[in-house]
Amino acid sequence: MLKSFLPLFVMTFLICTFIVLMQFLWQHIDDLVGKGLSIDVLAELFFYAALSMVPLALPLAILLASLMTFGNLGESFELTAMKAGGISLFRVMKPLIWLMVFISVGAFFFQNNALPLAQARMWTLLRSMRQKSPELDIKEGEFNYQLPNVNIFVSEKNHDTGMLYDVMIYDIRQGFERSRVILADSAALAMSDDKTHLYLTMHTGELFENLRDATGVNTAARNQLYRRESFRLKQFMLDFDANFTRMDESDMRSLYIGKNVSQLAHSIDSLHQRVDSLGTDIGNALLGDRILGLERYRETVAPDGSSVTEPKHIDAMARPVDIDSLFAAADLSARRRYFMSAQGAVQQKRMENLGRSLYMDDEAKIMRRHSIELQKKFTLSLACIVFFFIGAPLGAIIRKGGLGMPLVISVLLFIVYYIIDNTGMKLARDGKVAVWQGVWLSSSILLPLGFFVTYKAVNDSAVFNADAYKNMLRGLLNTDRRELQRKEVVIEEVDTARALEMTAALRQACLSFQADFGRPQSYRDYWIGGGYPSRRVQEVAAALELTVAYLSNSRSVRIINALNRLPLLHNFRILHPSAASAGSRFMFWCLPLGMPVWLLARRWQLRFRRKVALIKDETDKIENIITTEND
Repeated sequence: MLKSFLPLFVMTFLICTFIVLMQFLWQHIDDLVGKGLSIDVLAELFFYAALSMVPLALPLAILLASLMTFGNLGESFELTAMKAGGISLFRVMKPLIWLMVFISVGAFFFQNNALPLAQARMWTLLRSMRQKSPELDIKEGEFNYQLPNVNIFVSEKNHDTGMLYDVMIYDIRQGFERSRVILADSAALAMSDDKTHLYLTMHTGELFENLRDATGVNTAARNQLYRRESFRLKQFMLDFDANFTRMDESDMRSLYIGKNVSQLAHSIDSLHQRVDSLGTDIGNALLGDRILGLERYRETVAPDGSSVTEPKHIDAMARPVDIDSLFAAADLSARRRYFMSAQGAVQQKRMENLGRSLYMDDEAKIMRRHSIELQKKFTLSLACIVFFFIGAPLGAIIRKGGLGMPLVISVLLFIVYYIIDNTGMKLARDGKVAVWQGVWLSSSILLPLGFFVTYKAVNDSAVFNADAYKNMLRGLLNTDRRELQRKEVVIEEVDTARALEMTAALRQACLSFQADFGRPQSYRDYWIGGGYPSRRVQEVAAALELTVAYLSNSRSVRIINALNRLPLLHNFRILHPSAASAGSRFMFWCLPLGMPVWLLARRWQLRFRRKVALIKDETDKIENIITTEND
């Protein structure tokens, strides 16, 4: 098993890593193109990006490899031979289960030790690339804005020598008021040896310079507003750093993406203490603050029985001053002053509390991101095991090897996993749900699926039998029909007496069912009585199928055509709810839920009664055909 699985796993892992790496490349293509980056820098970025994409590629590779491995075994009947020899599916999967445990443990240590370093270096390289100036590319017939505060227009360019013709330059390095316009017949650009400056050499042109500064005072002669200069050769040195400068990696290592489990736990504890202490300080400040300029006070009773007031800022027994009496005793100007003072105080308090709340929200968001990153260290390990227990049983069930069907199923399942995982992460980041709920949402949904398909594969259930689903759908839509054909070779001839005996038994079963269930059932009979008993439905269906199976050997075309007119009976659960279950009693008392189901069940029961009546009528016709042809 290991020899079959490991080569497929390595191949699918490399393919999946390449796919997610291409997705990463297209997301950041604007930061990489046109920067003149060297091959070693790009290779280093792609290496760290590939390491960062392992949490996406590894579960998909395990799912695809397990599907292909067990699909190949099922397609070549090796899995069937193993089961025939008494080897269970779990025994077949045992070596790979231990391998998955080893991969899951390794995935945790990779997430904890290697991934933080890879992510920190990858994002540091990306930030450095974004800060790098693009390669200077002078295009014909349009302005170039790549140089800082210098715009160049070129009418024509010699691509062999790099010479520029009919050049117009706008130089605003000294500000717009001191701008310069330069016209030249030709020009050439050259980079300095340290790649930090550009040398611009211009031939035969004119320079126009504005000499008025922003204050309106001339910098040269008082009456001179601008300067004009003609030249045959003029050189400028322009600042243009074309080097790649690597930024400091410590900034990214201090973020949540660059920390391991112990560092994340320590950061979360520190953030908790900071948020709690900040909330306590804000609460104490609100309790002890003056309200609209008035202090709280409490009433105490003096020994002589008089009331004495003592000002207190924080007191559980305190009550506010009677503002209405103070306001009523004031004159109009004082009231206006009170209003203005109260409005200003409220606005000030509002802005202060708004700033505090925004700061608290930012701290809570940072704390949630740390908690998400901490729990993501463990989700990859569980995802590897879950995807294996989905892929291996599915491969044993569908029995299709190669890259066709396994690839389709793997992509569909992984898309579902990716959507659920991103949805949970977003809900957790925004604080809509608890962090553990959002992070473990995808695993909690796919884990029952893994148990289900494993159970079906161990018990050899035809969970992916397309014919069974087609028949069930036809039964739901009431479009199923029999398609019997007259047999060319009949092994068991039809005996007339036995045929009449079987049709009589079928007719009696139909008549008995019609006598007991000839009318629609009431709401109480359906939920409390259990609807049509499953045993009675099975009796009619069994008698029908036995009769059809025996008479299908007939050589009479008339009998075969009559058999094709007999409907198919399906024992759907809606015909007979469980009378003794708590669910049926709940539906009986919960009318908003029970009433629609009962009305729908009446339609299904009416359809079943009509089918029983049709079977009875067609049975009489079949008996007449048998009797006539026998005579």
